[in-house]
Amino acid sequence: MSLNLQAFSKSIDLGNGQTITLETGKMARQADGAILLKCNNLAMLATVVSGKEPRKDASFFPLSVDYQEKFAGAGRIPGGFLKRESRLSDYEILICRLVDRAIRPLFPDGYYHDTQVIISLVSADKEVLPDALAAFAASAALVCSDIPFAEPISEVRVVRIDGEFKVNPLRSELEGADLEIIVAATNDNIMMVEGEMDEVSEEVLLNAMKFGHDHIRKQCEIQNELAKACGKFDLVREIAEKPSDDELKAKIQEFIGQKIYDIASNASEKHERKAALKEAKEAVKAEFITEETDDETADLVSQCYSKVEKHVIREMVLNDRVRLDGRQLDEVRGLAMEIDVLASPHGSALFTRGETQSLTTVTLGSKDDEKMHDNVHGMYYDRFLLHYNFPAFSTGETKPMRGPSRREVGHGNLAQRSLRKVLPTDLEVNPYTVRVVSDILESNGSSSMATVCAGSLALMDAGVKVKTGVSGIAMGLISDGDRYAILSDILGDEDHLGDMDFKVTGTVNGICACQMDIKVDGLSYEVLTEALEQSKRGRLHILEQMNEVISEPREDYKDHAPRIEKLTIDSEFIGAIIGPGGKHIQELQRETGTKVWIEESEDGKHGYVTIIGTEKAGVVSAVSKVKGIAAKPEIGEVYDAVVKSIMPYGAFVEILPGKQGLLHISEVSWKRIEDLTGVMDEGDVVKVKLIGIDNQKRMKLSRKVLLPRPPRKQD
Repeated sequence: MSLNLQAFSKSIDLGNGQTITLETGKMARQADGAILLKCNNLAMLATVVSGKEPRKDASFFPLSVDYQEKFAGAGRIPGGFLKRESRLSDYEILICRLVDRAIRPLFPDGYYHDTQVIISLVSADKEVLPDALAAFAASAALVCSDIPFAEPISEVRVVRIDGEFKVNPLRSELEGADLEIIVAATNDNIMMVEGEMDEVSEEVLLNAMKFGHDHIRKQCEIQNELAKACGKFDLVREIAEKPSDDELKAKIQEFIGQKIYDIASNASEKHERKAALKEAKEAVKAEFITEETDDETADLVSQCYSKVEKHVIREMVLNDRVRLDGRQLDEVRGLAMEIDVLASPHGSALFTRGETQSLTTVTLGSKDDEKMHDNVHGMYYDRFLLHYNFPAFSTGETKPMRGPSRREVGHGNLAQRSLRKVLPTDLEVNPYTVRVVSDILESNGSSSMATVCAGSLALMDAGVKVKTGVSGIAMGLISDGDRYAILSDILGDEDHLGDMDFKVTGTVNGICACQMDIKVDGLSYEVLTEALEQSKRGRLHILEQMNEVISEPREDYKDHAPRIEKLTIDSEFIGAIIGPGGKHIQELQRETGTKVWIEESEDGKHGYVTIIGTEKAGVVSAVSKVKGIAAKPEIGEVYDAVVKSIMPYGAFVEILPGKQGLLHISEVSWKRIEDLTGVMDEGDVVKVKLIGIDNQKRMKLSRKVLLPRPPRKQD
């Protein structure tokens, strides 16, 4: 008996030689929705399943997004002991976040059904980047299901190369790009933007977003076409209707609205305000919940209070144009910063903005400290690392320490992208592996931007030759459709109750990175333009104060920082430096207290020697020894030669490490000498001059030419 698997598919031509095909109906048929997305050799399977009943006691939408790359998709076996895919890499986590942040706002309010999106890269293409396609596949899987989902979205990568924008370029085309962002949007609205750029203007960033949005509209349309083809376009499951809470909200508003306004307008600090609002909520519970109240009604009271609190604070901002901490809309919180706050790290800074504080350190390491990445396309190494840590005490809470969360990975990536733009890529200028660690000691919003500012200060304190300083600011928005307020340097509460979180980092010359999440429909490009201009004023204000602390990198690294020297030698000397079985290089490292690496150039003509040590004298000694081994004896040069052995006919001397020649007895003195007894011994250092090299590359050395010649005897 044969089984007929009917597949439905739609394709879209990107106009750059790539065609994307969406297919459903053949694979993963027991999932609520499943899409196989293909582009050239790339294929990814996106599935979505949502529970039929809501999670009990849920107060937020329980959505999980997982993206994983299958090594078999690139014909590789995973490394490590287990030889199987295991925990998600940081790269995979970042793609999970790209999808989650784009689709989460499009589920209905109060939809508390467990929902899981799983995206698997099952076939890889070295030239097609998967991150910008994952949300496209996930959205199509949702659209081709009965799960309530407002409308299709998609994501595209936009780059600018030689002044021209391109969408979803090949991997090999990225090298020349001065802007690279991922844009997520519905047909009408931008939902998310994330990326990096080489200090571009706000206008360029905005134009890139518009360019990407034009392509996204076409991708949204084919999702609807596919849903119609497979019969899922108008199919939406029935979900239990929530009881109307308008009457209850009105009563709670009348009972506690003024009290909430008084607390919100008091310009109090975070914990004081939080405690006062908690008292207000308890007063509402005491008024509206009795012993006879069932659990469902009690939950409804709590939810209605939260809505009233959010409404009152938003109205205060829109009407009074002031904020929870009393600031004006475009005002940045008070700043305090200092460098060199810790003795042992190679660089350190403490950056405080209001109630947000980052203690950041810089550690300089060697090639051994590079991070190895192992993905489906192979292994590669990274010599700039940034880790962001967000301990629970930073918000006055307790929580087990279980390694970095997805949020920590995402915030660290944004800061790393920002600072990487000012790091020198030339190994002669920056030979180190650099690790930046930001520990958030206090948090009330914008901790990732504090990481950027503290990281910039700490890099300069460490003497890393960054091009210039980088600052960052988080922008917010509150809008009711007609009125809006753009907020600079948002608090944590403003992020929670607001409609936009737009983080922008940059230098005095332009933007380096951005990350934007929008929670409302209908945000115009005019408002985005205003937000970008306001963010520019804010980050330049912060950068100005940073420059008062330190505006250029230290001229030299700190005394306890490792020293790195790089030498280029002819490839013929690589073997001499390494020695048989590594004997010579091991002796060199032991004698000088350094580490030495040698790499051969791609053309095989040169060797690149890297020497690192914590003691300057040891590094100088190692450099001298390597130069000696790799030096070519030059005729006419004078050398301090070490006598290695005495022979009846002369002495063998070493003029350079590993380079010996014969000092013939006739070249020792102008006087005739029968033997060298009493003239020199093994271990003596004598000055000799290289006066020739014969056809067999034997050196002819002379000592007497450096001595005064006695006068000739007169006849």
